[in-house]
Amino acid sequence: MDTLPVIAAFDGSDDSVRALDWALDAARRRGTTLRVVHVRQYAAWAPAGIMLPLPSAGQEDPVLGEARVHLAERPAPPAVEYRAGDGAPSAALCELSAEAQLLVLGSRGRGGFASLLLGSNSLSTARDAECPVVVVPRPGREQEDVPAAEPGPRVVVGLNVDSPDDAALGFAFAEAAARDVRLQVVAAYPWPLHSGAGAPGEVVSAMVDQDAVEHETRVLADGFLAPHRARHPGVRAQTYVTPGDAAGRLVAAAHGAELTVVGRHRRRLLAPARMIGSVTQAVLLHAPSPIAVVPPAPPEE
Repeated sequence: MDTLPVIAAFDGSDDSVRALDWALDAARRRGTTLRVVHVRQYAAWAPAGIMLPLPSAGQEDPVLGEARVHLAERPAPPAVEYRAGDGAPSAALCELSAEAQLLVLGSRGRGGFASLLLGSNSLSTARDAECPVVVVPRPGREQEDVPAAEPGPRVVVGLNVDSPDDAALGFAFAEAAARDVRLQVVAAYPWPLHSGAGAPGEVVSAMVDQDAVEHETRVLADGFLAPHRARHPGVRAQTYVTPGDAAGRLVAAAHGAELTVVGRHRRRLLAPARMIGSVTQAVLLHAPSPIAVVPPAPPEE
């Protein structure tokens, strides 16, 4: 069992309280330590260094005091730690993520613009952290005309058959197994297909049979899922092959889900910076369920 802690980013906001509750449940499920972290944001001109010591006796951080009170009457994980310090929150959290199995934060913290769907610290941390990051959204991200789903709890994961993310699939299967829920795998394919042939400015539809595209997508998806099914035989994984925009399909599927899992782009030779990806960013902005952003597995030597 992974003994690294689950980290909850806490600043006293309602968003961070929801994240703290989610992290508490995650730590209990994993049988590991919950580490509650408060990063007091320094001024923009301050030095970039960051230290997060354990609070000294008699010098309790008041925000962490709120977290202690909130957790006092809740079922506790094996251990709870509290840490506080000064720094840039996203940079500090990404540094701490190297020593965590999971990092949990709210979609927005204190400060910033109330109209934003996702705060800059949440987006930066999801993009740069070394471990999976779970962003717990605010209530009210409900959508109209959501397709009816099979009743019952579930975890949702996106699968791009042109570029499968094994780390995200593995995380989703493990979460579904730990929660004893089914796994909904959403494999979207673009339709209708277009080619660039024809007169300038003219879009020409490719002569491709949609049933053939859907069949090939399903065959590829089943192949990518096979090793994960073998490792988690108790997980009922259902593949939903659907035409259309992958981001929209995932956001719709997230309605009523316990967790929606997406991957993060690998670094490429011509794009060495870490990237979040347009689908993952759309899911972070609009999905009504908690969203797990899973970094890619390190490349093999």
